[in-house]
Amino acid sequence: MSYCLQCGHKAERKIPPTDNIPRLVCPNCNYIHYENPKVICGSLVVHKNRVLLCRRAIEPQYGLWTLPAGFMENGETMAEGAARESYEEAEAVVINPHLYCLYDIPDIGQIYSIYLADLKDGAYGIGSESLDSALFAEEDIPWDKLAFEAIRRTLKSYFEDRKNFDNHADFPIHQDHIGKDQSIKRF
Repeated sequence: MSYCLQCGHKAERKIPPTDNIPRLVCPNCNYIHYENPKVICGSLVVHKNRVLLCRRAIEPQYGLWTLPAGFMENGETMAEGAARESYEEAEAVVINPHLYCLYDIPDIGQIYSIYLADLKDGAYGIGSESLDSALFAEEDIPWDKLAFEAIRRTLKSYFEDRKNFDNHADFPIHQDHIGKDQSIKRF
């Protein structure tokens, strides 16, 4: 973006007087354009010990498998976003969702929030952003054809937790950082 959303004047990238990070600033009206991370909401949908995966019909990672997930919309909670994405991508209605994994991905300005949920009545289909949807047992997961690292980590955590806990409600919340610099910054 190179023009001010407020007045239409050409904006400049500089550090505002009250900040310490370069931002897009309008020299005409002084409006500051903040660029903040995007929240990705998704669901690890389970039915009879199998997990629901969708094969992507859009870029990035066209043709690879993922959990139903996408950008959170204004006016919805993360859980609502995860449920909406599950329906949009796999025509899956989720029940009993609870937060399961959080991933900070600062290199691309994203935060993934993945909910663990049950699949209502075992029913699902193929949404407009998917080429296919299927329920997979652990041994059938297409590990070499998964679209994103956050999805790979979520699935690995799930199958490990399943060995240690009888009830999904007892699973711990997993939080991690994905990126070039794997160190966690303490403030």
